[in-house]
Amino acid sequence: MISDEELTALMQAINNRYGLDFTNYERSSLKRGIVRLMLKHNMESIIELWSSVLKDNEFFINAIDDLLVNLTELFRNPDVWINLRDKVIPEITKKNRSIKIWHAGCSTGEEVYTMNIVLEKLNLLNSARLTATDLSKTALNKAKKGHYSLLTLKQYLVPFLKFFPGRDMADYFDYHDKYANIKPRYTTNVFFRNHNLVTDSMDDKFDIILCRNVMIYFDDVLKKRVLDLLHGALKDDGFLVIGYYDIMPEYGKSKFSIYDVKTRIYKKIPS
Repeated sequence: MISDEELTALMQAINNRYGLDFTNYERSSLKRGIVRLMLKHNMESIIELWSSVLKDNEFFINAIDDLLVNLTELFRNPDVWINLRDKVIPEITKKNRSIKIWHAGCSTGEEVYTMNIVLEKLNLLNSARLTATDLSKTALNKAKKGHYSLLTLKQYLVPFLKFFPGRDMADYFDYHDKYANIKPRYTTNVFFRNHNLVTDSMDDKFDIILCRNVMIYFDDVLKKRVLDLLHGALKDDGFLVIGYYDIMPEYGKSKFSIYDVKTRIYKKIPS
């Protein structure tokens, strides 16, 4: 079991060494991430982990993915994508055919490519620009490649078919022996970049921001900071989509009104 003192000391050391501040991340989630790391690398004490994290830059870059488990899949929670397709995106594009979307915490990219498939269905693929960001450079590299194992794609089949009954994933992926790549037409309008929601700003303005299952790792201090960032990055009539595991705090209710409670879609309340 990791003590609070050990966790605090390790997080302070990471901040000093790499400039990444996990101080206000949800402590029980971080402790579970540390245990995952230790089990993965057969470490018997936190001292071993401490040594590897602080001495080996490559180890730490990969460790971020274990500390913060990325919850993403193709067409995750299909009702969200159906709502975006049928209501939200048409509401935005009835004024202007162009659309700008930010996937904050995009992980390995499945959500980004889901969005582009939805946009193609609405004949908007060529008039949309997507910004996809994540803290993990490892996850971003995977996302850029759009390269997924066939076993992984098989796990995505049920939500995919709920959105696209009777369709074949081969319409969207180029299949190989043990993996598949997202077709090139779904990558050309995506700008991937490394971004820390806690410390970095965002200068652009978006019609939709998806920040799904990210805030579960933050305490109330960080949630407030991130919600201010997302509010500022949305256009006045913009939409915020959070994850099914996320809970909008009381502070957020002064920034966003409920658009659809079931699918966790909110609309910006202009300042």
